[in-house]
Amino acid sequence: MFKVTVRHANTRETWELEGKLSGDWVAELERYWKERLTPDGVPLQVHLKAVSYIDAAGKELLMRMHGSGVEIVGCGCMTRAVVEEITRNSSAN
Repeated sequence: MFKVTVRHANTRETWELEGKLSGDWVAELERYWKERLTPDGVPLQVHLKAVSYIDAAGKELLMRMHGSGVEIVGCGCMTRAVVEEITRNSSAN
């Protein structure tokens, strides 16, 4: 199972992710991201609020999203470690 909850506050859009970011769910999140209807200039923040697992494809998608300006926020030990890896890898490029 995978769930995305979208919230709009002030001038920011926040996606709260829950479940496993793996397999078909990675493609689903990518499709959702590419079809995002929010106007340009509205920043996107992705919270890995209740993500229990992220596979290699999920990490790669999060890296691409971060590279395009999306802020990725980890909540909990595992997701914070993934966020640190993503930001470290993007700053090395």
